[in-house]
Amino acid sequence: MTVLVEPDIRAGQALRAVRPWTIAVSFGLVATALCAAFSWVPSLWGDEAATLLSAKRPVGSLFGMLSHVDAVHGLYYLLMHGWIRLAGESPFALRLPSAVAVGAAVAAVTLLAGRRGGARAAVVAGIVACVLPRLTYAGEEARSYAFTAAAAAWLTLLLLWLIDGGGRRVPPATRRAAWTLYAFGMAVSSYLFLYVITLLVAHAVILLATRASRSTLRTWAICAAACVVALIPVATVAYLERNQIAYLNSSPDDPAIWYYFLWFGMPWVAIAAWALIAIGLWPAWRSWRLRRARMVPAGPRAASTRLVAASWLFLPTGLMLLVNLAYPMYTGRYSTFAAPAAALLVTEGILVLGRMLGGDTRRTVSATAGATLVFVALCAPVYVLQRGPYAKNDSDWAEVSAVMAANAGPGDAVVYDQSAKPSQRPRLAMRTYPAGFAGLKDPTLRTPYYRNDWWGDTAYSVRQAAERGRFDGVERVWVIENIDLETGQQDTWGIDQLRAIGFGETGRVIDTHRSVIIELTR
Repeated sequence: MTVLVEPDIRAGQALRAVRPWTIAVSFGLVATALCAAFSWVPSLWGDEAATLLSAKRPVGSLFGMLSHVDAVHGLYYLLMHGWIRLAGESPFALRLPSAVAVGAAVAAVTLLAGRRGGARAAVVAGIVACVLPRLTYAGEEARSYAFTAAAAAWLTLLLLWLIDGGGRRVPPATRRAAWTLYAFGMAVSSYLFLYVITLLVAHAVILLATRASRSTLRTWAICAAACVVALIPVATVAYLERNQIAYLNSSPDDPAIWYYFLWFGMPWVAIAAWALIAIGLWPAWRSWRLRRARMVPAGPRAASTRLVAASWLFLPTGLMLLVNLAYPMYTGRYSTFAAPAAALLVTEGILVLGRMLGGDTRRTVSATAGATLVFVALCAPVYVLQRGPYAKNDSDWAEVSAVMAANAGPGDAVVYDQSAKPSQRPRLAMRTYPAGFAGLKDPTLRTPYYRNDWWGDTAYSVRQAAERGRFDGVERVWVIENIDLETGQQDTWGIDQLRAIGFGETGRVIDTHRSVIIELTR
């Protein structure tokens, strides 16, 4: 018996000897590498085009745009404005900051899991967070959502340090500085994306559930109030720009809500993850019932990982969904800042399952490792799908640019379908992958994006452009039309007007994933 147990004790001691920050940094680097790998393959899509075009503007033009649209993303655009001047505008460069942000989020997840669960919990949490579909998706997207996940994780860790750990043992000046950092970090994070402010609801519940002291509650309330006051300017402008997201569907039957709200990308991952979350929360439910039955006296309680993660996962998103029932303002990616909490709860489920299936230390470790590997295997296909060429909203702009480079010649003109919704208009292929359109004329361009108070270009119709002589001297035109992937129906925007001014189809039609490129000559 001693021979069987001794190696496990040594293994446990070796694992416990690893410093928490070593685990955190290691998994943070792994997560960054995973998110950055093949991030250049998927074509940029509408939201990322908004990021690129907004970041490329002169700062004065950017602030003018933000007063009309996208105020909630203003700080992120400003940061990206500086970044692209250092790193360039390639898809990899645009998405790399998000990969680093996910790495920071994963590092915080390991520290949160290791607070109570030790090194084993930290390692499992690091692995789960590295492959969680919502995080691996956000880590290859040039939007602010990865940054919100990192900010939420580190702010939650800071709060726990203040109420349940070293924060009580530091000098008062250091403690005040930490609370100031918490308030400042919450405000800055909410300027990155306004909905992060709902994290305060989860933090309030954590404080109440742990029966924090009155002085702690008072200090937190002052910090929360300061954050809310600081957000009044951006919240006011966002309210005035609310029609920008009026298209969002408040129906709970919307598949997009289910797939993204679940944080798990695909149904098979969601089923396993929710089962693990239920298993992880069961001991907490049973413990709560026992405490209630035994009338446990009031007093301070430690903030368990389950309490923290459950409050963080369910409350902010639940609040947004409730508001969404009255006014459409939510889509699933807005809850990316709660994805680290999902990783923590899945980790709790794996650890509980390992103890249930195991007996002695060796079997528990084996069962835990097995369950972790199964979860990784379930997430792996999602990761591969996320790195496909059309993974971002079926965008095929990189392919369209390549086709134009191979077929169009200098002096040719391009007409872009204007009937599609703004985020899918093929004109954005030219803005995101300009190399394939070099030397081509753009007769329908009315006002370029950097002179607009909207993030994109504005365009004339073909008739209006022809009246202004924009097609004079043009012998060949390429029309890029959208395809509705659900119905297979092809747009025909501008074709009749081109016929009216003397152009006819040559019969040359090139299909890409979501576009049709048609050649017309005089």
